[in-house]
Amino acid sequence: MSISHVKSLPKLVKFSSSDGDVIDCVHISKQPAFDHPLLKNHTIQMRPSYNPRGMHHDSNITARAITQIWHQNGTCPENTIPIRRTKEEDVLRANSIRRFGKKMPRSIPHLNPTNDTDTPNVLRGHQHAVASAQYDKCYGTKSTFNLWKPWIARGNDFSLTQFWITGGSYNGNSLNTIEVGWQVYPNLYSDSNTRLFIYWTGDAYQTTGCYNLLCSGFIQTSNQITIGGSISPMSTYGGTQYDIDILVWKDRAGGNWWLQVGGDYVGYWPSSIFTYLADSASTIMWGGEVFSPDAGQTSTHMGSGHFPNEGFGKASHIKNIQVVDSSNCLNPPSNVGLITEQNNCYNVQSDTYGDWGTYIYYGGPGNNHNCP
Repeated sequence: MSISHVKSLPKLVKFSSSDGDVIDCVHISKQPAFDHPLLKNHTIQMRPSYNPRGMHHDSNITARAITQIWHQNGTCPENTIPIRRTKEEDVLRANSIRRFGKKMPRSIPHLNPTNDTDTPNVLRGHQHAVASAQYDKCYGTKSTFNLWKPWIARGNDFSLTQFWITGGSYNGNSLNTIEVGWQVYPNLYSDSNTRLFIYWTGDAYQTTGCYNLLCSGFIQTSNQITIGGSISPMSTYGGTQYDIDILVWKDRAGGNWWLQVGGDYVGYWPSSIFTYLADSASTIMWGGEVFSPDAGQTSTHMGSGHFPNEGFGKASHIKNIQVVDSSNCLNPPSNVGLITEQNNCYNVQSDTYGDWGTYIYYGGPGNNHNCP
């Protein structure tokens, strides 16, 4: 989306948030999604037809309300959606206008990495600590993300926690992904706040897809959630822990991939913008990623900045990990594998326990801990 397009969105109401964001309330029919050539005559689906069955919750921990900072100033009216305004300086910070709001190609974890500084991901600046599960066909995932504000060493580094729902591969640039989580990314947002984000690609990060609503594709229906907006409060080391539930699943009636954050239906990715994901997914991953142009040398934190073996309240976790099957039921993942490129920088552990279901601890301090 160009700068001029951002400025020309028809705004009904705007809020200036205390975190520096400007939130525009845009009529739902005028959102950027409908610039997509395949969505010109699309009829908006306001709610999913079916919810997955069998959600797993941690009943022993009282749910705490997670808010977005702009809510302090109000909410958008019905039939509008909140869009974080892109400013000219945001675009100018990007390496190129063409790549603004886009991930770099090959920024997804390798399913068979080696703990070697010469692996392609490390050379390209990406490091991961994730769990993965592979299927013939699956239709979504739900998980509960521990919220942190990782320290960022350089302005063009980022640290994120997310899940990846994928189909296809890098062969022939056929990879499709749907990605959701939280991130700290100063170069994209001009601050170090923890922010809710989404991402998608239909061609292995080449030309399609983007973060948030920075291009056409994702159709938002909620007037409560700003994609790309700051979230609070954050967990503290050895102190109070805060979590957020995120669910993405393929609505079996309409075929759209719906996003639910907490109790809010946020919107959906139409199946028509994908190839492989138009039918189903084959791999799902959960965990953390750090990007730095000097990946092997960065001290940017992942998660809490502490290793998994420190445990609850100190290491970051993702719990209640479930996968949507062909019967629209949520089940624990099977045959979970673990992926790290340099486990003395960032690491991951997985287990299953009681009300937590399947969970991981993940993260680390980067080169603060003998990282090459």
